[in-house]
Amino acid sequence: MFRRRPVMSPLSRALLDIRPVRTSPVYRRLLIGRTVSTLGSFMTMVTVMYQVWDMTHSAVWSGAVGLAQALPMIGVGLFAGSWVDRADRRRAYLMSTTGCAVCSLLLAVQGFTGHVPVAGVLALVAAQSGFAALGAPAAGVFVPRLLPKDQVAAGLALNQVTGQAMMLLGPAVAGLVLGWWGIGVCYLLDAVSFGLSFYGAYGLPALPPEGGKSRPGVHGVLDGLRFLTGHRVVRGALLTDLAATVLAMPTSLFPLVNAERFGGDPRTLGLFLSALAVGGVAATAFSGPVTRLARPGPVMLCASATWGVGLALFGLTTSAWAGLAMLTLAGAADSVAVLSRSTIVQTLTPDALLGRVTAAETIVGQAGPHLGNLRGGVLAGWSSGATALVAGGLMCLAAVTAVGVTTPELRAGGAGADEPEAPRDAPRDTPLEAGGPAAGVTAGP
Repeated sequence: MFRRRPVMSPLSRALLDIRPVRTSPVYRRLLIGRTVSTLGSFMTMVTVMYQVWDMTHSAVWSGAVGLAQALPMIGVGLFAGSWVDRADRRRAYLMSTTGCAVCSLLLAVQGFTGHVPVAGVLALVAAQSGFAALGAPAAGVFVPRLLPKDQVAAGLALNQVTGQAMMLLGPAVAGLVLGWWGIGVCYLLDAVSFGLSFYGAYGLPALPPEGGKSRPGVHGVLDGLRFLTGHRVVRGALLTDLAATVLAMPTSLFPLVNAERFGGDPRTLGLFLSALAVGGVAATAFSGPVTRLARPGPVMLCASATWGVGLALFGLTTSAWAGLAMLTLAGAADSVAVLSRSTIVQTLTPDALLGRVTAAETIVGQAGPHLGNLRGGVLAGWSSGATALVAGGLMCLAAVTAVGVTTPELRAGGAGADEPEAPRDAPRDTPLEAGGPAAGVTAGP
């Protein structure tokens, strides 16, 4: 007797695909540990900003917090990716998690004692960011190695929605803990959260690179860059992301636009930031059709164009409610674009190169928004906040259109990419597509 395949309702198909949580105990543990650790990381981010301002009352020192976080991520990133592609990714991730936990413990100690100068606090923040830069390319291989290829997008969506939820929850929890128990307890809770992340990854099997190890040093980095420039779909995805962030990142313009259009009300300013996050969470929660469609290329192009249009319309509106609606639309589009970009990178990159390409993706995700906020501030200084928003949105739309026109492989779906040259140290029969059941384990020990 044949068993009938269960029929999914339209609502079930629209909601977030949770098959990875049901089918892979290893992935489930990783997701839980990652979610708790992300909560702790956002608590630390708020606590560092609060502590540095409390110690200095200086906008320059407050700005240095972002610099201390960004520079190690960029400087360590590509070389960390090359090293990860030579090592056991599980061991590299556990080492990264341990380093981050130690930094949080040291931050907690100085938070309780109060005897460390602000430069020392920023040095610990920079060290923690460096360890995180080591862990990011290692973690980038987990989803395609642990899940079947048709569940990779769903696994990335689950990672994304839990991260966005913690981004909303973390600052609020940090505020409560700071008010009740102080900065030392906040840092200590972050250290504990890394312990759960360590537990989540400890049960992984060994995950050495498949298809040959990276060459050491600069040669390995250059092999990764050669793949990025030669693979038109992956290159197009990263260029699309850069166009969206560098040309249209809006957050540095929010205070100015709020003052120009809405009387400088701090409540409105807070809603601007929340609207982007709400749109992102909502889009990811209803990402079932996107992850099942298996056409991340055109989805990313459409979502990135929508991001630009939404921000341009926000720059034109004089109604706070209409502006919030446009920001919610933009946040939803950005979330879909990021999900599609990650799906492209992790399904089309050979496992032997995935650490380096994930590191490059992380750098794009870190550096692009910072450059975009700088661009918006400079342009607004020459004109106005609204003009900078509209110009940025239109430039983003034009750049995304250009990438789509010149990259037919990306428009075609992102799954039938041309095959670039394999790394010189890898066997010539190395497959150029990673992921799938054969690429790793689907159940925990």
